[in-house]
Order: sequence, then structure tokens, then C-alpha cells
Amino acid sequence: TGSSGHEHPTATPSSRASASSSSPAGTPSAQAPAGRSSTPLIVPAGERGGALSAAHTLTVPAGWTARVWARVPGARMEAWTPEGDLLVSAPGDGKIVELRPGGAGTAAVKTLLAGLSGPQGMAFARLDGRWVLYVAESNEIDRYPWGRGGISGARTVIAARLPDLDPSGDDVHSAKDVTVAANGTVYFNVGSSSNANPDDRTMSPQRAVIMAVSPSGMGLRVVERGVRNGEGLAVAPDGTVWTAVNERDNVPYPSHGRYGPDSDAFGQVIQAYVNNHPPDEVVPVTPGRDLGWPYCNPDQDGNHPAGSLANVPLVPDAVTNPGGTKLNCPALAPIEVGLPAHTAPLGMAFLEGSKIPAPWSGGAVIAGHGSWNREPPRAPAVLWLAWNAAKGTLEPAVTMVSGFQNPDGSNWGRPVDAVPGTDGALYVSDDTAGAIYRLAPPA
Repeated sequence: TGSSGHEHPTATPSSRASASSSSPAGTPSAQAPAGRSSTPLIVPAGERGGALSAAHTLTVPAGWTARVWARVPGARMEAWTPEGDLLVSAPGDGKIVELRPGGAGTAAVKTLLAGLSGPQGMAFARLDGRWVLYVAESNEIDRYPWGRGGISGARTVIAARLPDLDPSGDDVHSAKDVTVAANGTVYFNVGSSSNANPDDRTMSPQRAVIMAVSPSGMGLRVVERGVRNGEGLAVAPDGTVWTAVNERDNVPYPSHGRYGPDSDAFGQVIQAYVNNHPPDEVVPVTPGRDLGWPYCNPDQDGNHPAGSLANVPLVPDAVTNPGGTKLNCPALAPIEVGLPAHTAPLGMAFLEGSKIPAPWSGGAVIAGHGSWNREPPRAPAVLWLAWNAAKGTLEPAVTMVSGFQNPDGSNWGRPVDAVPGTDGALYVSDDTAGAIYRLAPPA
């Protein structure tokens, strides 16, 4: 818990930009096809080194292939340019790079922007009939005019002096993602400064929120609060904005009663309980909504059926909100979708309207970065969630891509983002191996 082999067709960028046309009303949610298979990760000779010096195998949808497409140290979020090149953020190096497809199944890498403050999220959108690129730095949200295949003018800061690194925080989340709704509104996250400190809810400016602002920088506002770290932001087929949220670590046992050898485990941090609690969250960004952090935690144990990760209720935190005196957790809207605890979701993208084959196109992908404090660790993976058009919601996740973990539980790779390309392949960034993978369905 803890953020192509194709030509250059002119196409609407598909990552964290406005949604494409929605499915017909009443369309049931897609079902993931049965069957995945192991395939060797192909590493071209010029792309070897580091974690990719050794051979690796990924488990992918049956018949798909996996290939290293580019090496980008510290690769995080991705966004396609209108011309069909892939932008990748590298926050640790303060830069954004552009990957241009090459003829040998790899990409040429060049620096697009440098000297930035922890840049992470990016999104393209149309503004006054022209393309613009939004970039989320750790301390501000920027807008750049885009033309002639690159940045064509000066930067405009549309949200300045955002909460950044907090030396007093015990679990600082400074990285920010950004997405743009169909009406041009820009949404971004401001993560918490801590694991579970209520001060974030009252500090000025607030932390642990999803915010929105107009393209001109007017109307900056908090849309959703109690969001510990909502780094995954994407626009759904019906135009709603969704966020994937990293929930807290080391959650205390929430109720009185026996757990293991303890006759009353209330308020204790018990590893066996922490391993599966609380689930991470995938929810729509709803004006005025409160997800409850850190006063409330999603808890699947009392769900119906028990353990279900759909519509997960919220319960009071045993330490920050004993007895629910600070916030009435059961009165808050349940979490639409929970992810297994310590999935650590980061990049998120809806596949509707992409060339990814059905039924995968009828859902969203989320890159799960994997755990740091689970025993045994939660393995990194790319997850897929079916989109239920009739209900306007996502269904609980299934694993789409896995294999990033060594036999001893350590990770040789950790996916950060996954976006569809115009060639029908899925492009996955990995900040641990420093790579972009092209995962391609059968031709």
C-alpha cells in the first residue's frame, strides 16, 4: 500500500483522457475469458541488463505474448500522444520521456521535459480546439500546449503550491495523477502525509483528497475526501471519474472478541489480520463524498456474502475512531470495489473503445504494485475489472497479468501503469525493472 509496433496514426490519446462512447444501456458486464498461460518475457539484446539480465516468465491471457519494448529507469505513468508516441514519467529523475515506435519491435527514447518536481500523472485533452498536455508534478498541475508533434509553447500552472513532501509525515504520498473529464474539468489526487493521522483532514490545504480545477486554473476545489492515496485516476465509459486508492497499513483489529490466542484483540496490530485488511478501494469520484480515512476502514468480513469485495462496508477504526465517535462509518456509502489488501493500486485505464480484444475491452485495468508489509508479500499484478454498464460500476477484480515475483517472494518487477495502444496491445510500465512491456494478443 504504501502510486508498439505500429505506425503513427492520428488518434485520440487513450490514457487518462476523456472517455470514448459508452456501451449501450443495459449491456451486462463483460466476463473475463477462462484461461491464462505462461509465456517467456522476450528481451531484445539491446534491452537487457539489471533485473532483465535473467530470464523471466509472465502469466498472461491465453495466447498473448510479452516483450520488453523499451527501458526507462523508474518508469511510472504513461500517456499516448495524439501522434501515437508514448510518454512515460520518471519522477525520480524529474523528467518525462517520449518513446517513438521503432521498426525492430522496440522504441527510441528521448527526453521531452526535464527539471520537474516529481512528475507522475499525464493526460491529453482538447482545449479550444487544440491539444494540451497536463502534467502532475508533486507540487503543482501544469498545462502545456501541444502541436507539431511536441510541446509548442510555454507552461501554464493551473494549480500551484499543492501539498508536497511533509518532513513530519510518517508515510508521505507526494506523487500525483491527473485525468480530464469530457467537460474539460481536470481531476487530480493529493495523497496523505501519513499512514493514519487525522490531521490531514483538517490541515490547510487538505490532504487525502481528490481535487478538481478548470483548465484555466479557476474553481480549484476538493471533490472527495478521506482518500488516503488515490493515485489511479481514469474516466469511465459513462463519463464518471474513478480512482483506485491505496488504503492504510498495519490496521488495528476493529472489534472486541477473540482473534487467535487473544481473548480480546480490539486495537491490536496482528499480522495475520493485517495480511488481508483493509482492502484497497476502487470508487467513483463523487462530489461531497467521504471515504472515511483514517476514521473508517473498509472491512469485507461483515459483507454479504462474507468476504465479498463488492460494496464493502466501512467500520470504525479501533484507534482513531473507537465507537464511531469521530465519524459514523456505517452511514457512509460502501466501497464499490475492494481489491485484496496491499495490492497497492497505481495506474488505471478503461479499455472501452480501444483495440484491445473483447471481452477485455469491456473493463478496466489497474496496475497493482504489490505489498511491502504483508507476510507473505502480495504479488504485483495487472488486474482487470469488468465494467457493468447497466449499473454504471466495476465488478471485483481478476488477475490479468502476473509473474513479477521471484520464488522467494521478492519482486524482480513491479507494474505501475497499463494503457492500451492503438495496435491492440497493452503497454505496462515497471519502475523496478525500469521497463515498458508490450503485451500483445494473438494476431
